[in-house]
Amino acid sequence: MKWITRERPKIDRIACPWLIKNFVDKEAEFIYVPFSEVLDKAKQLDAIPFDIPNVEFTHYEEQCTFDYIVKKYGIDDPAILIMADIVRGADTDRHDIAKESAGLWAISAGLSHNITDDHKLLETGMVLYDAMYSWATHLYKQKHLQNSPFESLLHEVYNKFLKEKKTTKKKTPTWVNDLKAIIQDQIDTQFTFDLKKISNDLEMNPSYLSREFSKYFEDLNFGDYVRKLRIEKAINLIQNSTYPLTEIAYMTGFSDQSHFTRIFKQSTGKNPSSYRKNAQKSNPDTKSK
Repeated sequence: MKWITRERPKIDRIACPWLIKNFVDKEAEFIYVPFSEVLDKAKQLDAIPFDIPNVEFTHYEEQCTFDYIVKKYGIDDPAILIMADIVRGADTDRHDIAKESAGLWAISAGLSHNITDDHKLLETGMVLYDAMYSWATHLYKQKHLQNSPFESLLHEVYNKFLKEKKTTKKKTPTWVNDLKAIIQDQIDTQFTFDLKKISNDLEMNPSYLSREFSKYFEDLNFGDYVRKLRIEKAINLIQNSTYPLTEIAYMTGFSDQSHFTRIFKQSTGKNPSSYRKNAQKSNPDTKSK
């Protein structure tokens, strides 16, 4: 079977071919073309499009295409499930999901920069994922320093130092307050959030910001924290305005009302219309505003 996706792969578009070759179709052929040509070429070549919007094999909510293939074909290999977390974290810039995600992103970006031929890049990437699979299968719990008594001792001392350091009260870094202001400004003006752009504005490394974020933002990752603020703003608008729910969804940065309704219900236990009815019953003055 032929599979087709957009050119210049980095993570999902190399991880998925590796997964397909090893667990779905050993004879699979992979084709990379410009994004605008993927669907037309798929019809011409009778190929399955993947990792682009509005096709079956794509991202769903916060999961990536690799996750969908695992679910679609019922792959229950424990090593693959470990890899899925790493691939998802790297492909969605959520390096808090797995500590290895930042490394996978760095290596994948470097390979893409060095190798301009997509099929050569895929061939090299296959070796990378073979190595990751072996690690996840046989070496997942092994530490680099565990076989060296001297280095293990240093590692133990260093960990003790870190624990002692964590017990002392830390001053909140300046960037935390700056980031809170940026997030609030974008919530209020309905801009699109871009963690890389925000990292540039703060003059910080995106991986470091993603890794440190939850320490200062209620133990939430970047996406969950932003969703929390958007829902809080939506609740305020529902309780204190007569804006239609569709408009509130737009004003709080959601792409459409169905997405808004789903996230709102996950956060509050009620859909927005029910929440508004209850708010109006408890505060009759809201109806006249």
